Amino acid sequence: MKLLESGTELDGFVVGECIHYGSMAHIYRVAYAQSGSDPGFPMVMKVPRMTAGDGAENIVSFEVEHQILQALSGPHVPRFVAAGDLERLPYLVMEYVPGHTLEHWLERRERPTADEVVKLGVAMAHAVHSLHQQNTVHLDLKPANVLVREDGRVVLLDFGLSCHAHFPDLLAEQLRRAVGSPAWMAPEQVVGVRGDPRSDIFAIGVMLYQLLTGELPFGAPVTAGGLRQRLWMDPTPPRHYRPLLPPWLQEVVLRCLEPEAAQRYPSAAHLAFDLQNPQQVRVSARGERTHGTPVWTHFKRWLRAAGMHYQPSPLPERQIAEVPIVMVAVPHKDASDATLYSLRQAAARSLGTRPGARLTCVTVISSGDTSSVNEDESETSVHRRYLAQLRQWAQPLELPGHQTSCHVLEANDVAQALVDYAAGNRVSVIVMGAATHGLKTQRFVATVPIKVAMDAPCTVILVKQSLPFEMLAASAGTDPPE
Repeated sequence: MKLLESGTELDGFVVGECIHYGSMAHIYRVAYAQSGSDPGFPMVMKVPRMTAGDGAENIVSFEVEHQILQALSGPHVPRFVAAGDLERLPYLVMEYVPGHTLEHWLERRERPTADEVVKLGVAMAHAVHSLHQQNTVHLDLKPANVLVREDGRVVLLDFGLSCHAHFPDLLAEQLRRAVGSPAWMAPEQVVGVRGDPRSDIFAIGVMLYQLLTGELPFGAPVTAGGLRQRLWMDPTPPRHYRPLLPPWLQEVVLRCLEPEAAQRYPSAAHLAFDLQNPQQVRVSARGERTHGTPVWTHFKRWLRAAGMHYQPSPLPERQIAEVPIVMVAVPHKDASDATLYSLRQAAARSLGTRPGARLTCVTVISSGDTSSVNEDESETSVHRRYLAQLRQWAQPLELPGHQTSCHVLEANDVAQALVDYAAGNRVSVIVMGAATHGLKTQRFVATVPIKVAMDAPCTVILVKQSLPFEMLAASAGTDPPE
């Protein structure tokens, strides 16, 4: 079809200039024809290409984006406005989001610094996590579809190849083959498995690799055989191109690019957590490497991949629920043995039998607590002392299948510090002690647990202190009854 002319009026919209000529669609600036109908944000109209040489996936992807965009909300997706009739002229009108796509950073002459890449990675992971919480997997993440606002937040674009767990997967039903952008496509997508949220984590890994090295980890294959190589091959380690990159960052990127989805981060929130807390990343040989994987290793993986059967994951929302980030707020002083014991038991119950769940133990100290106890103790040593105490408390909880990290925060407002930490790290559950003092004044003055419970962005479990009967008897100096 030919381009719409500027000034054309269509279903109450006035078409402006064409700002993007794509292989699957054209995008125009639009505004309401009737004055006084301003939605409060700029708009664009997306019209799929429908010439004789265009494939059927253009219309199918239009239908997919039409149904999915209406179901999404939040700051990480453009707002849906209207849609045109498929029989007359199909179009989508949505919010125009100002900013730069990741291509802006890739086109710069100088490579982004490691810190810049980390910030972009955190923003991407948070946006993708929000999408997965709404039971949607993007499945076509690439630099052109990741837009960064001026405030640093990421907005995801183009949901034409996406999959929503509650809607029919039209692409899987009608095209019967893998669809996506080859350079960023996850191994399971290559063999036709759609709907796994860890596919998006693989795509984030590809983009982080690009930003750090200027190279694509698996090249830009154009054949099915070239695509399948990612089922068994490792990319060249980023530190081969940039030896000064920190090993922890390479560890994170290469974990995202694991051929088997189960070996990647279990959720985008876990990925963001590691990027925000590099001191907590456990660096293996994967993070230290500067040379590629031996040919023999690739051969063994090739044999295994030949008989591998990829299984789709549960619903994205359920996948996230099975691998929560559990935060325990541990008091650093004036805490009884009963309180510390009860918190540890509650944390263990919250982790349950869910492998992949992450435990983060947090204690908040005030500025007065960092004042040196004596002239020989610095502020840093005070932090280290509290961190050592926290690690000692958490040691019994460090079980196989669960990653544990410890953090000492400094703030005068303890409740706000805990809430901010939970929001910034996409915590799923907060476990903390229930205040037992000041009960008569709680109607008038909120305690820390009440403030956290009121403002937290997630579930809060308040734990009352208790000890096993034998321990209570021992503390009282009596023998338990027979």
